[in-house]
Amino acid sequence: MYAKKSLGQHFLRSERALSSIIEAGNITPGETVLEIGPGTGALTEKLLDAGAKVIAVEKDDELFAALSKKYPGLELVHGDILNFQTSQLGTYKLIANIPYNITGAILEKFLSAEHQPELMVLLVQKEVAKRIVARDGKDGKESILSLSVKAYGKPRYVETVKAGSFAPAPAVDSAIIAIENISKSFFTNFSEKDFFKLLHAGFRAKRKKLSSNLGVVFAKERVKEAFRKLNLDENVRAEDLPVNKWGELAALLLEN
Repeated sequence: MYAKKSLGQHFLRSERALSSIIEAGNITPGETVLEIGPGTGALTEKLLDAGAKVIAVEKDDELFAALSKKYPGLELVHGDILNFQTSQLGTYKLIANIPYNITGAILEKFLSAEHQPELMVLLVQKEVAKRIVARDGKDGKESILSLSVKAYGKPRYVETVKAGSFAPAPAVDSAIIAIENISKSFFTNFSEKDFFKLLHAGFRAKRKKLSSNLGVVFAKERVKEAFRKLNLDENVRAEDLPVNKWGELAALLLEN
């Protein structure tokens, strides 16, 4: 079976990486796992062996037909994951080697869904993984991507997966990430929509101070007062503010 470049297919062959994904998924026999793009079934088989009830969504016509024959008892959905309705699921985990060209769309769809997964374990490009977990270690600054993920859950870098672990090999290395403790509790005092408007406003000009960026959207005195209450440096940039401080700032600036 040949991988299709148009669908971003890179089939994982590394037993170590597959085992690490399963371990990060912390699967209890009988629980539901949603898999995106099962491909030739390498991860699917490991999930089934772990006792998961797997719902696998495959867009590729040929792979769907092959998987149907290989795993007659598998709940296989033929379609685009971005059109999949999570409302039909009970409690579930999302564990997958995803097409890298839709990483952002998948994160947004499932983290912001009314019916969120309780855990996500994803294989993504290494640089994307490092951006998502920025500040949890020594690497990098916050970004809209990292803060968007952290507003919903706690991302963890599991391990690097070398390009040679795939067939065909992608141009860059990959990494396994886990997003744990997923919920919408962060948005108790303001709406998701308003928070992300605030976040985008804060990053509108990365080289400028956060207070200057927010002063375009909110009254400058209101911004100044919020910074004073939170004891924030007026020279701080958006990328230097951790997600908990963004939440506190949102609670002050977005209150009625």
